[in-house]
Amino acid sequence: MTQRLPEAFAFCPKCGRASESVGKNPFYCSGCEFKFFFGPTVAVGAIVTDEAGRVLFLKRARDPGQGKLGIPGGFVDAGENLEQALAREVLEETNLKVTSSRYLTTFPNVYPYLGILYPVTDVFYECHVEGYDAMVVQEGEVDNYAFCDVGREQLENMAFESNRLAIEFFLTHRAPPVTRLDASR
Repeated sequence: MTQRLPEAFAFCPKCGRASESVGKNPFYCSGCEFKFFFGPTVAVGAIVTDEAGRVLFLKRARDPGQGKLGIPGGFVDAGENLEQALAREVLEETNLKVTSSRYLTTFPNVYPYLGILYPVTDVFYECHVEGYDAMVVQEGEVDNYAFCDVGREQLENMAFESNRLAIEFFLTHRAPPVTRLDASR
């Protein structure tokens, strides 16, 4: 059975009293007056492209979305800012070092984990990396990777709707390629 996070609070985590209003946000215990707000957690996603402008896709090795496509990213840890989390997640999942990033957009997401649906705000960045020679995917998290010209096949096979929306946003808002002028003219 999968349930929303507020529905999982059948008892007060502070005093143990049975909830009088399971599923309400905020959770409120009339016994000890404990109050808990079910706000979303924050995650980051990196849109990384190669020299040809193709987007890096990762094939997920586990649920949620096992076998589907994702992009490098993950949850922000306590004490991290978004850019630190972004660099850490990209390094952990791909062994690539982020050299610069540009904020793109945010989208809401729902992350199912052990029968609970967690609300998430996903924050997306366009990232540039040091190089691709050292790329190694994180075993147990990622099965494979590919740089692809984004098409219907990739977009319809995304593990998370928020990732698909972010890639579509990126494609419509990406900076045009720089044209080099011939200095000999």
